Amino acid sequence: MYSKKLISPYILVFFGLLLCACDKPGVVARHAPTSGSPIDRQAVVERHNPELHELNPQSPFTVGNGGFAFTADVTGLQSLPERYYRQGIPLETKANWAWHNRPNPKHYTLGDTFVSYRAYGKEVSFPTNMESPAGRWLRQNPHDLPLARIGFTLDKHSLEQSMPEQVEQTLDLWRGMLHSRFSLGGVPVSVGTVVADKHDTLAVSIESDLLLSGRLAVTFRFPRGYDPAVKNTPNILWNADKEHGSTIVHRDKQAVTFRRNVDDEQHYVQIRWQGNAQLNKIKQHVFRLVPVAGTGKLEFTVSFLQQDADIHPGMFSDIARSAADAWRDYWMQGAAIDFAGSTNPMADELERRIVLSRYLMAVQERGVIPAQETGLTSSSWYGKHHTEMSWWHSAHWALWGHPEELEKVLNWYVSKLDTAKALAKQRGLDGARWAKMVGPENRESPGGNALIIWNQPQLIHLAELLYHCEDEQTVLDRYAELVEQTAAAMASMLVWDTDRKQYSLDPPIWIAQEIYDPVLTRNPAFELAYWREGLSIAQLWRDRLGKKPNPDWQDRLDHLAPLPQKDGKYVAVESIPDTFDNIASRQDHPSMLAAFGLLNDPTVKIPVMRDTLQAVLAGWDWKNKIWGWDYPMIAMTASRLRQPQTAVDILMADLANNSYLPNGHCPQQDASLPVYLPANGALLSVVAMMAAGWNGAADLPLPGFPNDNSWKIKTEGLMPLP
Repeated sequence: MYSKKLISPYILVFFGLLLCACDKPGVVARHAPTSGSPIDRQAVVERHNPELHELNPQSPFTVGNGGFAFTADVTGLQSLPERYYRQGIPLETKANWAWHNRPNPKHYTLGDTFVSYRAYGKEVSFPTNMESPAGRWLRQNPHDLPLARIGFTLDKHSLEQSMPEQVEQTLDLWRGMLHSRFSLGGVPVSVGTVVADKHDTLAVSIESDLLLSGRLAVTFRFPRGYDPAVKNTPNILWNADKEHGSTIVHRDKQAVTFRRNVDDEQHYVQIRWQGNAQLNKIKQHVFRLVPVAGTGKLEFTVSFLQQDADIHPGMFSDIARSAADAWRDYWMQGAAIDFAGSTNPMADELERRIVLSRYLMAVQERGVIPAQETGLTSSSWYGKHHTEMSWWHSAHWALWGHPEELEKVLNWYVSKLDTAKALAKQRGLDGARWAKMVGPENRESPGGNALIIWNQPQLIHLAELLYHCEDEQTVLDRYAELVEQTAAAMASMLVWDTDRKQYSLDPPIWIAQEIYDPVLTRNPAFELAYWREGLSIAQLWRDRLGKKPNPDWQDRLDHLAPLPQKDGKYVAVESIPDTFDNIASRQDHPSMLAAFGLLNDPTVKIPVMRDTLQAVLAGWDWKNKIWGWDYPMIAMTASRLRQPQTAVDILMADLANNSYLPNGHCPQQDASLPVYLPANGALLSVVAMMAAGWNGAADLPLPGFPNDNSWKIKTEGLMPLP
């Protein structure tokens, strides 16, 4: 319903064949100019307010403040959790700070998972033994912690037995408010749901005649955590009551504070209500707020606190008003894009995806710890952040004029420089080596992921985006060590090939296209391009800071292995150049394209990259393994090759894992990921590039969109991609 049936990739090769020979370097404009009269930003946002008129487990709506989020079903609460978990997206309450470690009685350490490899010209230990007891524990811990489930009961029974009818639900994106109307047994219920902007408080307002008799009540359940054996989208555990604690530490007439203990994690939950009601204990970790002979209205707040504190956040109207102000500021600040007046059949759907993606990233990815791939909706990879996804999660903040959010991400990495230096030292490298799969303390997780390297230059790339966005000396000063130490590790990971007189990226490497044997992988195309990009930016930062170029880095840049080719096309890996000979090698990310799309590698030969793009569009395996961020990544390459129609077509193609639900999420079905925020972040980044341009095309109007009069686009504040 929400993804258009578009042009097949097998036909895309016929579009956009008229290319310029190359992009000429130029100065990156700081922001794309505003075109015409100011954009009516509220109108753009509100015309995409998502609505539901029936139960839809695939599209619950989330309210939140970026570090805390509450995902609700059609009742405005979490009243139908089993149905949503089985058929769509889980209903969870999550905070960016909530993590726990299960007991580790055998005191496992990362060294217990080491396997020796020949790397960087010497023997190096990597923690790749993830199937050992130590490996499993270290992958699963620390683990993100679901905080609570809050839902209606009718006559003390779950609503699973009394299905809501006459559903009318709207998510007010401009104000961050969820409005839900439904009926139970013919009796109307109206619910407002919102999250405070400055603290982790959920506020709810309920109106119904079912409250008068106490038939309708609200139940609060505190969980043990997730099933640790399930990597992606685990269910919440409710059957281990003795393994966690829910202790009342404060109580008065209209407020109760609980101390929650789960393993080594402790936090507090304060429930306040307005009106005549009682909070009763039902089971050890289950409590029910029941109206007592009052009116047909009940309001309550639930605050999740890292420390014991008696806070008074105000009631529903106060929180809703403050949240609305904060959301208005979010939409009014930074960049905007408006497709009004476009006649292209894809324009409205693209605008919808953009607006909802901007909302989802604001709701789920503004915490102080880098987000996991499912954000604050559900758990994936045991809650861990994947650092190779940092660019796709965070680059859009700079491109869309919210650099303060990118700063949060980079500041976290700065705070973890010591752990990254320790990892580099353990591997015999200089500088700071960033682990791939990490929890909040930045400890590496065992597995093949330890061999992934394309995460390393991303921090330099992001710091450069922030510099272009703000262009302030403070950016250089604040992140100079991050860039310097990250580049130092990159340089020391290169190995001199005496016979070929070049520096190579040698095995073991697990490349972005995660289908090749790491011990056979040498000189992957995308990673080589990213090494050139990262070290070149690091040299540029030294110049900006008044330092001389690092001669060792320059030597490695001057003698870096060329991007691998075969039969006039770039291939994924020099040592296994069968990308276009073997269908099994045309799965997962076509990452060789990113060398001239996400990046602007100066060694790329335009005719070769053009033929590579055509070969990908014509022959990639789109069914078996592909990811949501691949489509924006391919569109970046098509844009730089001056094939705007191809860029739009592939961005909007009706292909696997490129469908956007009514709530804006892009599920990845083959990976058991009902939501996947790197796809949303990538979409926002490529749209900024297509509209505002890039180095060499920043002076052109809308260079990534066809100039065929079917696209009428106004922009404000978008930053070109360097």
